[in-house]
Amino acid sequence: MTASGTSKAQSTITQCTMCGAPVVEKYKPFCSKRCADLDLGKWLNASYAVPASEPPEYLEDLEDEDEF
Repeated sequence: MTASGTSKAQSTITQCTMCGAPVVEKYKPFCSKRCADLDLGKWLNASYAVPASEPPEYLEDLEDEDEF
């Protein structure tokens, strides 16, 4: 952490993660509310996903049943 209370990794972000424009402190790590909202929309629409190597056990059990 730096003296200002931010970690070194956080203080080095200089480009918007959505469009590459310079970051605005108010919307960090984005350049605008629009880019922040676009990123939020991707999360809400499940465009971002964490890959899994195998399905959870409860899903395997559901595949064996005809109806839930």
